[in-house]
Amino acid sequence: MTTIAITGIGGFIGHRMAERALAKDWQVRGFDIDPDGVERAKKIGAEATVGDLGDRDFLQKVFDGADIVFHTAAIVDESGARELFEEVNVRGTENICRVARDARVQRLVHLSSVMVYGFDYPDDVDESATLSVQENIYCATKQKSDLVAQEFHDTGNLEVIVIRPGDVYGPGSRPWVLRPLQMMEAGLFNLPDKGRGVINHVHVDNLLDAIFLALEKDAGGTVFNITDGLATPASLFFRHHAGWLGKDKISTLPTPLLKGFATVAAPLWKLTGNTPPATVDAINFLLRRGRISNARAQRELGFTPALCLDEGMSHVAAELRRQGRLES
Repeated sequence: MTTIAITGIGGFIGHRMAERALAKDWQVRGFDIDPDGVERAKKIGAEATVGDLGDRDFLQKVFDGADIVFHTAAIVDESGARELFEEVNVRGTENICRVARDARVQRLVHLSSVMVYGFDYPDDVDESATLSVQENIYCATKQKSDLVAQEFHDTGNLEVIVIRPGDVYGPGSRPWVLRPLQMMEAGLFNLPDKGRGVINHVHVDNLLDAIFLALEKDAGGTVFNITDGLATPASLFFRHHAGWLGKDKISTLPTPLLKGFATVAAPLWKLTGNTPPATVDAINFLLRRGRISNARAQRELGFTPALCLDEGMSHVAAELRRQGRLES
């Protein structure tokens, strides 16, 4: 029986991987820093515990006897304290790789991000692109962790597969589903540049389909961009969310105005202990141009997204209604 150990098992992608792996009759174990996430994982039949990426003795126990480590745990925010990002995203990844190697794990899948290419990249950028230094802390630390994971690949020993997902959406996606919905409901959601920035989306199940293909094909030592193959304008991507709420259009504002508001308002929101509705970095995520190429995944893995955007969004809406997060 295949045993998979999942870091961040209580998170959006880690939890869905646990569900998919259990459906394959794999033994599933993992950990999360969030006790509520650990309880969710236990409820579906996974072996899960509260733990930290910095505790190597703990990691050794979780990884002992595992065939695969799926590393999803990371700080996933558009901005924040540099030291925390470095500690979790970079040094945490190094710990995961080092302990997996010492525990004689056969394969490690590192979940990176297409944000390693930053905000300004050429159209159809692929995995051969040189990664330029990024100022944004999320982009910068995902770059570093991506390269750290690649360095640990050792053919015949620890086979490392690096997956660079696009903008992963699904029922539990905070940046691409839950947070936009909350902001729309509060009347705070505005797109910059008339919504012409693009979303390189990938439904979470399309992403996991690609990861299972990479494991089946023993694609160790390879980096894959995984997206639905489209660069969809933000105005079209978020029209689904607006429709769920009975709204017929999405508000847009000039980029300088939005950035100016974010610069002034963000510190005030933080003073009250609340998360700012928008930051300059968050706005930059909605100003990207160009498609991320998934040609390597198509060519080498035979990857074809099973769910198109309309189908994927329909599944999201149905699940949110089932959970009571959307009106029926």
